[in-house]
Amino acid sequence: MCMAYLDPALTIRQANPEFFRQFGTTSEDVCGRRFQELVHPSVQQPLLRQFSGLVEGRRQRFATHVVALRQEESREDSAFSSTLTAISVRGGTPGDAAILVMMPPGQASAEEAGVVTSRKKILTEIDARILEGIAAGISTVPLASRLYLSRQGVEYHVTGLLRKLKVPNRAALVSRAYSMGVLKVGMWPPKVVEEFIK
Repeated sequence: MCMAYLDPALTIRQANPEFFRQFGTTSEDVCGRRFQELVHPSVQQPLLRQFSGLVEGRRQRFATHVVALRQEESREDSAFSSTLTAISVRGGTPGDAAILVMMPPGQASAEEAGVVTSRKKILTEIDARILEGIAAGISTVPLASRLYLSRQGVEYHVTGLLRKLKVPNRAALVSRAYSMGVLKVGMWPPKVVEEFIK
C-alpha cells in the first residue's frame, strides 16, 4: 500500500518506500511538495475540494478515483489511475491535524483507463480564451466581440484548435480538453489550466 502523511496545507511530510516506488521518485524529490502536484490537472480541483472537507473537519475520510503522475516523464506509462483514500488524523492539541493518504499499488495505466496525459504547453493565450468561450457555450459572433476579433478570426483559431487536439467538431473539442485536463473540472465559467498555455 502506498502511504503518505500530509500536513493541513497538503504538503507531503513523510511517505513509505512503496509510495516513492509507485511515483518513480525519491524522498528528497517529493517531501515538501504539495500533493496535488502529483495528480493529473483534470482531478486537481475536485481533489482539493475533498481535502478541504478533511482539513476543515467537515468529514473524517473520503475515497475517490484519481489519475496520478509518475515523476519520470520519460516513461511511456508516466500516469496511472488508482483509488485514493484519505483519512483525517487529529492530534491531542487543537490545530494538530494531518491527513493520511493511501493508494493501492499496481493500478491500471492511465492509457488503459482512457486518460490523455500530455502536459505540453499546447495553447496560445488567444486559443485558451476561445476554448473557454466554446466550453461556456458562447457562439462565434459574441465570442469574437468579447475577444476583439472578427468572426473569421475566431473560426480560424477554432480550426487550429480542432487540428491540435485531433477532433472533428466543437463538442469533441471541449470533451477532449476536459479529458486531457486542459480545462479545470468543477469550475464555471470554464477555465484553462495555466500549465497548458505557452
